[in-house]
Amino acid sequence: MEITVGEIASLLEGEVVGDRNKIIRNVAKIEEAGNDDLTFLYQEKYEKFLSPASSFAILVKKDFSKNFPSLTLIKVSDPYLAFIKVIEKYFIPEIELPPFYNKRKDEVNFSFGKNFRCGENVSIGKNCVIGDDVTIFSNVSILNDVEIGDGTIIYPNVTIRERCKIGKRNILHSGVVIGSDGFGYYKLKDKTYKKIPQIGIVVLEDDVEIGANTCIDRASIGETRIKKGTKIDNLVQVAHNVVIGENCAISGQTGFAGSTKVGNNVIIAGQVGFADHLEIEDDVVVMAQSGVSHNLKKGKVYFGYPAMEVREAFKLNALIRNLPELREKIFDLSKKLDELEKNLKENK
Repeated sequence: MEITVGEIASLLEGEVVGDRNKIIRNVAKIEEAGNDDLTFLYQEKYEKFLSPASSFAILVKKDFSKNFPSLTLIKVSDPYLAFIKVIEKYFIPEIELPPFYNKRKDEVNFSFGKNFRCGENVSIGKNCVIGDDVTIFSNVSILNDVEIGDGTIIYPNVTIRERCKIGKRNILHSGVVIGSDGFGYYKLKDKTYKKIPQIGIVVLEDDVEIGANTCIDRASIGETRIKKGTKIDNLVQVAHNVVIGENCAISGQTGFAGSTKVGNNVIIAGQVGFADHLEIEDDVVVMAQSGVSHNLKKGKVYFGYPAMEVREAFKLNALIRNLPELREKIFDLSKKLDELEKNLKENK
């Protein structure tokens, strides 16, 4: 791929400072960019990677005023978003798509829409409904009565269990399991476990993306639901009857126990654990490796185990770090106090 800085600036409606005819052949991170690369500067801390010898093209904010004569600048409102647009337009590698499905609708026991692509070794159960422009890669297993909305992409080795509903423009990455049985058992008097039937479903609303090897369990009764626009990373466990709100971002190795409810616009960092039956309100942020055992209030940032508001958590961590020194001081004071008491007794 060869494009000019001028073409990129036209796409982004940006202002060029430097050579509009400079050829760009690739995109790169700022610390690795070379002469024919395009990169971006989004935060000041990355300015350390710019030098008088730098000769690449770079997307910067409109108010960027520092002088690097060898750089070619493209000034835009949001360099990060602009960089994404350039990648989408010019640099996404082509993926070989599965062929268009070549069977007639009267030859199969499910329905499908226009431009349906389907790879090898795909199993689709009876009474499934597949929308327009759906792409299913190889080795996917879809059980009976599943609904898949328009424009959804399902990558290899995904399993979608019976009666689950997948919305429009979803992306399910390899190894995802939708609708496996929830972890529900009743302990009997003899200390053995009787399985509780899991007869609910999973619903993924529109524009949801699920990372590789994430598992979303079906409800015991009713629904496990992921609402529109939410993005879930790899290796996340969502238990039965959990509801996750709109436009949430959930990082890897996070786990939700059963029936927890998460509000809208919640951000959850990696390796966070949630107990069951919790209420997480809108706009909450939970920092990495936190353990959540109680309800969380709207708009707050939480950290630690048990999770607490971040300022309190940092204060507690600071105290814990100082405990060895405090212990020594207490030991010394105790020793001095013992000596003082001994001297007082001797002087009586």
